[in-house]
Amino acid sequence: MVCIEIRYGGPMTYTAAVSGATGYAGGEVLRLLCGHPDVQITTVAAHSSAGQKLGALQPHLHALADRDVVETTAENLAGHDVVFLALPHGQSAAVAAQLPPETLVIDAGADHRLESSRAWDAFYGGEHAGAWPYGLPELVVDPDGRKQREKLRGATRIAVPGCYPTGSLLALAPAVAAGLVSSRDIVVVSASGTSGAGKSLKLHLLGAETMGGMSPYGVGGGHRHTPEIEQGLGWAGGADAQISFTPTLAPMSRGILTTATALLGPDVDGARVRAAYEAAYGDEPFVHVLPEGQWPTTKSVQASNHVALQLAVDPHAGRLVVSVGIDNLTKGTAGAAVQSLNLALGLPETTGLTAQGVAP
Repeated sequence: MVCIEIRYGGPMTYTAAVSGATGYAGGEVLRLLCGHPDVQITTVAAHSSAGQKLGALQPHLHALADRDVVETTAENLAGHDVVFLALPHGQSAAVAAQLPPETLVIDAGADHRLESSRAWDAFYGGEHAGAWPYGLPELVVDPDGRKQREKLRGATRIAVPGCYPTGSLLALAPAVAAGLVSSRDIVVVSASGTSGAGKSLKLHLLGAETMGGMSPYGVGGGHRHTPEIEQGLGWAGGADAQISFTPTLAPMSRGILTTATALLGPDVDGARVRAAYEAAYGDEPFVHVLPEGQWPTTKSVQASNHVALQLAVDPHAGRLVVSVGIDNLTKGTAGAAVQSLNLALGLPETTGLTAQGVAP
């Protein structure tokens, strides 16, 4: 049970603290919570920016501009119904361990995503904190079509997926679960906006360096999200899942366009594949298989929890091609956190979220 305060004569309100509130992910969590009818933001916390007004650091959050940013400590985060941790990897586990077990803790960092301590050591290093329920409700987790959301209902500890794994897993899990593709021959290439790298100053993320060009990084199997994608495909039925993942940096502030390809099984045609994806996502409020001939764009999903997906069969190469567009800060991080909060607290899953993007 989550500790709640019952206000007689009015709706139930859950109090929330957000740590890492001055970063991109924490700011996006706050933006979404500002529109959530059942959540009251009571504490905003950070490390180096503690003591400042939030409005000086997140000027787009005008409703919270006068809030004081407090230090991220267990004492400051205690006493809330929900605590969001939007911290760099390796920092959230120690904080979470000090919070009461009845508090709903949602970790937007990497500390609680991986089940394998060996994978954690190889890609992150340091002490492995163990895995929490994975906050990707739409993920197909077995050949019978069951979804990850069932493991989130009533949970008090939730690990939000990485932004790259969100698009990659939604692109591939239905095909893997249905046995339509080989899970040993998968290639994923993703283009991400610069906000995915966080707010800290880095030379290669300066506007003059990113405008007008693209560049790969983490090439050759070294990106930290690789084992997370393989883990999720394993849950979907690809116990031997092995991917080649290459991320690229695109000259945009937010958004991810992922293109995943996999070797098709014998006698698998386009109609069979499309039927599997429509069965998997036909009733999902945020994941949509686009009409044939229409392909995802990052602009169309900007600032929304929407996942735009399209697929094709390449008969020449005998491969399935799936393209997915998400907003890395919304569905890729904060939107998944709020969606998971709704499931954990028994609220309608779509509360405080939208599938509508912004244009132009």
